[in-house]
Amino acid sequence: MLKIGKSERTRAAILNAALDFIWSHPFRDMTVSALMASTGVSRSAFYQYFNDSHEVMEALLDMLQDEIFEVAEPWIAGVGDPVVLMHETLAGLVRVCYRRGPFVRAIADAATTDERFEKNWKRFLGRFDDAACARIEADQKQGLISDFDARPVAIALNRLDAYAFIEAFGQRPRRQPEPVREASARIWISTLYGSEWLGSGSSNLVRT
Repeated sequence: MLKIGKSERTRAAILNAALDFIWSHPFRDMTVSALMASTGVSRSAFYQYFNDSHEVMEALLDMLQDEIFEVAEPWIAGVGDPVVLMHETLAGLVRVCYRRGPFVRAIADAATTDERFEKNWKRFLGRFDDAACARIEADQKQGLISDFDARPVAIALNRLDAYAFIEAFGQRPRRQPEPVREASARIWISTLYGSEWLGSGSSNLVRT
């Protein structure tokens, strides 16, 4: 069994303290002193792992990326009925964003106050744009989606989701997740596959 060293434990404690802080405070109030007060570790220890609070957010953004792309996998790369896969992916995205809501809001807020972190946030969004664009173009080649420029549509849909999820789940009390999922599904499915498939869990679009 691998043992977690003191260094890894301290870094994890700082990240956990940041997650706890964000649940009840805006990012603008995050300070090194505030974070370290709940870790039982000296304030100076923070600088062994991070230069500032934005670097903490970068580490948390990396964690979020892994979660987001894991639940997005069904529609992004899955094989089968695309509407069914879309429902599965959106359910996963809403589940993650509901659980991580204030954290996602803090990431978006941090991106407005630091140029380096803003680039990382845009890189994350761009990665998801690339994945959505590739899936749309693949379905267009199969005749499942009508012919249009996929990239601006993918960007628009992704930004709608990002800000809708932040608005719904980014502060307490959070909204109920199911209506948010239904709204997102309505927008994505009607835009890409047609409004006739909104009420169906199966689109029968797949060509054999």
